[in-house]
Amino acid sequence: MQNKIIHLESPKKNGPMSLEQAISSRRSRRDFLPKPLTLEQIGQLVWSAQGQESGGRYRTSPSAGATYPLELFIVTADGMYHYLTDRHILRQLADIDLRAVLCSAAWGQEFIRIAPLTLIFAAEFSRTTDNYGRRGVRYVYMEAGHAAQNIHLQAESLGLGSVAVGAFDDISVGKALSLPENFEPIYMVTIGYYRK
Repeated sequence: MQNKIIHLESPKKNGPMSLEQAISSRRSRRDFLPKPLTLEQIGQLVWSAQGQESGGRYRTSPSAGATYPLELFIVTADGMYHYLTDRHILRQLADIDLRAVLCSAAWGQEFIRIAPLTLIFAAEFSRTTDNYGRRGVRYVYMEAGHAAQNIHLQAESLGLGSVAVGAFDDISVGKALSLPENFEPIYMVTIGYYRK
């Protein structure tokens, strides 16, 4: 398979819901519908997590010393992709549906297999620990939390449900996604339309 590149639309900066409304209505949702998301929705979600302005250095979520240890991977029915933040594109890494394998690596949480999208944060800890020593490990986890909260609020604004997933086997997720050894999966967010 060739590494297909998907160019995403520029993110919208004015949404249908205020930040305060998104904060107030955000809940963990697991009862997902199998309805796929559009590329526009996916682009908006990944931008909210790790996007950066064209030609800029900084991203949408804070990072200790702007070391940016996180890499964002997405899994859909169409395959697996790596979000390249500096170009706002998706690079396809696999063209098969990995949701069932990812569900198994997350100890059988069935909503992962059903939902149309799961975002996986993998960390290269050395990017931050080289500057901050052992304390940098804490900063990496804090950064994942900042980025994930952006996703949850963006999903709510788009009328989508989301749920944080921390219960998974790190090694199994890494193998399921064929992540490089220096990337450690630390956080997942599953997103989709849900039964109201």
